[in-house]
Formats: sequence, structure tokens, C-alpha cells
Amino acid sequence: MNLTFFDQFMSPQILGISLIILALLMPSIIFPTPNNRWLTNRLLALQTWMINAYTKQLMLPVNKTGHKWSLLLTSLMTMLLTINLLGLLPYTFTPTTQLSMNMGLAVPTWLATVLTGLRNQPTTSLGHLLPEGTPVPLIPPLIIIETTSLLIRPLALGVRLTANLTAGHLLIQLISTTTLALFPTTTILSILTMTILFLLMILELAVATIQAYVFVLLLCLYLQENT
Repeated sequence: MNLTFFDQFMSPQILGISLIILALLMPSIIFPTPNNRWLTNRLLALQTWMINAYTKQLMLPVNKTGHKWSLLLTSLMTMLLTINLLGLLPYTFTPTTQLSMNMGLAVPTWLATVLTGLRNQPTTSLGHLLPEGTPVPLIPPLIIIETTSLLIRPLALGVRLTANLTAGHLLIQLISTTTLALFPTTTILSILTMTILFLLMILELAVATIQAYVFVLLLCLYLQENT
């Protein structure tokens, strides 16, 4: 019985082709493409306003040198947000529940920020490993601790996104199964469980949005340290 609960986190395949590719292409398919017309429809105007709003919010902690990353970070935010929200629909697959995909997004982007700092300002970037005024006996262990903290950042990014979405989907699966099992015998208790499921869905909408924002915001903070 426990295996059936976790089947939803397996990457589905049709004729040996993984559907994770189709899920990753969905954000680019469902969003309308901006054009050069003076007048656009309401959907495109709302989309443009939202993208401009959270791009401005993301770039607040980053100086002007790092603003060239705005297109990459905004696209990543849009993709993660769309994938997380689409994954809450019935009979869908959420690629961000796969640790391999999240690590595939976290490691290259984190490594790019680190390499950018080492290229543009190597002294400042290496200075983060040893705060000024550290006593001499504490220098070796502090360097080891700070280096470990630096290397664990991409793992924390990927695991945080995976764990939050996986836990939410698993709770929805468990509560919905309980609701169906209780309905033939105890209708009142089943309705109560359905109410809990409705509240959990609202919570998961917030989690899906917040986790996409936190993922990209942490990358912005890492970029701020290296620009």
C-alpha cells in the first residue's frame, strides 16, 4: 500500500519516453508570446505586469553588475512557479519533486555565481571564507566550516524544493485516500476530512509559489555576494 502512495513521484513514461520533457515544455507552451503591437489583450498585459513586478523584486538585493542575470533568473522563476502550480492539478506530474532535476538546476546556477565572483573579485570572494579579525587559532577550523557551508548551498537548494513539494503531494494523496475510504461508512467524518483537504490545497498553492520564489531569491543572494 505504501508503494502506491510514492508512485506519484516516479517519472512517468509512455513508450519509453519520459514525460518530464513535456512537463518542462509546458511553461513555454501556455504563456502567450509578447508582440510589437501597441494594444494587447488583458492576459498579455497581466503577464507583462507580473513579470516586471517580480523581476524588480528579485533584482533589489543585487547591484547593477548582476542585473545582466535578470533574464535567466526571471525565466527560472517563471518555469518553477508554473511547474509547481500545474503539478497540483489531477493526473499531472510535477518534475520539481525529482531531486535529480532540482540539483540539475541548483548546481550549475550556484557554480556560475561562484565562478563569476572568483573571476571578477577573487579577493572579496575568498574573503568570505575568513571574516576579518578572526583569532589565529580559529583560522583553520573556520575556513573548513565556511568552505563546507559554501559547498552545501546547492544541496540545500535542491533538497528544500524537493522536500517541501514531496511532503505536500504526499499529504494530499493520503488525505484524499482517507476521504474516499471513509465516505461509504462515515459521511460526516468524510466531509470533515474533505474540508481539511481543501485547506491543504490552499496551503499547497502558497507553498508552490513561495518555494519557487525562495529558490530564485537565494540564488540572487548568492549572486549579490559575488558581484
